Amino acid sequence: MDPRYRAMEFCDRFGLRLPIVQAPMAGVSRPELAIAVAEAGGMGASGVLLDSPQRIAEWVGQFRAKSNGAFQLNIWIPDSSKRDTQERQARVDAARQFLRQFGAPPEADEPGQPALIFAEQCRAMLAAQPTAMSSIMGLFPGEVVTCMHDSGIAWFCCATSLAEALAAEEAGADAIVAQGMEAGGHRGTFDQDDAERTEVGLFSLVPWFADHLRIPIIAAGGIADGRGVAAALSLGASAVQVGTALLRSPEADISPEWSQALDGLAPEDTVATRAYTGRLARAAPSPYLAAWTTPDAPRPAPYPDQLGLVTRWREGNPEALEKANHWAGQSAALATTDPAGEIVTRMWRDAKALLA
Repeated sequence: MDPRYRAMEFCDRFGLRLPIVQAPMAGVSRPELAIAVAEAGGMGASGVLLDSPQRIAEWVGQFRAKSNGAFQLNIWIPDSSKRDTQERQARVDAARQFLRQFGAPPEADEPGQPALIFAEQCRAMLAAQPTAMSSIMGLFPGEVVTCMHDSGIAWFCCATSLAEALAAEEAGADAIVAQGMEAGGHRGTFDQDDAERTEVGLFSLVPWFADHLRIPIIAAGGIADGRGVAAALSLGASAVQVGTALLRSPEADISPEWSQALDGLAPEDTVATRAYTGRLARAAPSPYLAAWTTPDAPRPAPYPDQLGLVTRWREGNPEALEKANHWAGQSAALATTDPAGEIVTRMWRDAKALLA
């Protein structure tokens, strides 16, 4: 099938004018960014991992006040694995002690984030009636998928291996987000203990998926211009998902320090690390990350303990806030400071010229 025809089929199905989906980046999913992408003809997005049901509803209200376009809401699937309590506590204690070198240590009580109930977040997403609900690090429960489809909401499932993609297809996913190792932010591997082992490049992953799946593929990871879009579609994707490419746009409104960290960042200089949250994620280099690679550094604590420790460290050291967590994909150097709408419009225009 002609890649342009496959892309237009995807667009027709989900109400788009161009086959570009904004990555749902929790913490930087401003309504203004999603609105700009949607108004340009793509699909906006919000990552709701840290959002209460009220905040989810507020975000959707702000989006719909300025756009009738398509958008997705995304959430992490809770980790059901059981860890040895004694081993876990030992890793938490070691990580807490290691963080002392960066300033005031976190409080000694049990780390953790404010309790957000996954089921309540799912109900809020269903009530919001987005174009799609998307999952990362696992599968939505069957009852959520049924409610989704009964309401006309599509399910996009992130997968990093064919086994994950096939499981999602069997469970009722409407599209697979094929996440290559180039992607910034967190890896979508279902079993987070396997995240390093499943670091496969996007342009190996997409044709492998295309040869085995019956549902559309959305390519994600390292796509930041028309060349990447054209390549992904030529390999079998129906659309692309971009995150880092949009981070320096004015609508994303990231810090000047983060924007500077992305400017000219070489692919090989990005870092895959568990030092921020306990789950594998790709970021720009920093002294903080370098410290965790030294011979005497402990293993980061498991998620969500490491996330809780780092959050408390930042709260006790406000000056450190902008020195960490600069997520970055391997094509960060291609990100521009142009408006988000111009970025996605240019990407599709250049891709069409190449595909022609």
